[in-house]
Amino acid sequence: MGNDTLTIPSPADFHVHLRQGEMSELVAPHVAEGGIDLAYVMPNLVPPITSADQANAYIQRLQELAPKTKFLGTLYLHPELTPEEIQRAAASGVRGVKSYPRGVTTNSDSGIEDYEMYYPVFEAMQKNNMVLNLHGEVPSDEEKGICVLNAESRFLSHLEKIHQNFPKLRIVLEHATTRAAVDCVRRLGETVACTITPHHLDLIVDDWAGRPINFCKPVAKLPDDRAALREIIREGHPRFFLGSDSAPHPLANKYPSASSLGSAEALVHNCGCAAGIYTSPILLPLCATLLESFGALDQLSKYVSENGRRFYQEPAANGKTVTLRRVNQQVPCVYVHPSYSASSDDDSKKLQIVPFFAGKTLTWELEQ
Repeated sequence: MGNDTLTIPSPADFHVHLRQGEMSELVAPHVAEGGIDLAYVMPNLVPPITSADQANAYIQRLQELAPKTKFLGTLYLHPELTPEEIQRAAASGVRGVKSYPRGVTTNSDSGIEDYEMYYPVFEAMQKNNMVLNLHGEVPSDEEKGICVLNAESRFLSHLEKIHQNFPKLRIVLEHATTRAAVDCVRRLGETVACTITPHHLDLIVDDWAGRPINFCKPVAKLPDDRAALREIIREGHPRFFLGSDSAPHPLANKYPSASSLGSAEALVHNCGCAAGIYTSPILLPLCATLLESFGALDQLSKYVSENGRRFYQEPAANGKTVTLRRVNQQVPCVYVHPSYSASSDDDSKKLQIVPFFAGKTLTWELEQ
């Protein structure tokens, strides 16, 4: 590793959203463009992926769209999912099951409310060496005093209980945002790990309040929470690693306009901002830029490759590396599907995606 170049063994993103249809056509190739060789793909499509056949068909489609990347499939934890289907999925190469609490994020309306009803599924996962991926929030509930700022900390008791009952089940707490989450994962056993997104290494609550482009779930929290995320990455702890949670949304869904919503009544009731931040096409240079900013550049390989691959038992191919060089580059302001142009018409806005760091400067780029 020189002062102006970095060589990373086969980077891997263990949490990415690649959608469906034209959106998938646009974003699937961006994974490789961002320097990532392996992508662990989320199942919250419409309808969600709940069977081995669905998962493998989806992965096959992604491989057709982006043959340079290795994609790993997951299932959506859902009442239709059975221990028998878990065994079929594991035998066919599906690597994990993703749990979404009902209604907390994009396409989570089929999410769960009771974890104990899934204990037979967790037992089958434990026997078949599958990974349980937990979106670590509980739904907001005013009567219980739960909101987006404490939804993650209120979830941690569920993580601890699942781990206690299934100590050999590999569990990943996804996209942690708080010091409490970092401390919880740290004290649990070797079968519990945690992904940390690059945007949560950069943002705090002030950066998304009133700024839809930086709004995601879970939301970025307080300065001390961000400090805890940076500290654990700077430490190089082996059970914390990259899961970008890169989640593309059309520009029109991030910034809905009054004209697109129609009546005043529709504006009042439907003017929501989609939760998600898009990082795939700039991911590895973004990670290098951010880690360098808080003194963790020497941990880049552990964060984006070694730790996650070890936990998921996905070793890098011998000799396969990606090289970064120190060069200032400006992040594009928008990505547009080839069938459209970056104009202002409504159809174009449906396939425009504004990335994280849009218009800002990264201090590293991929060497071609």
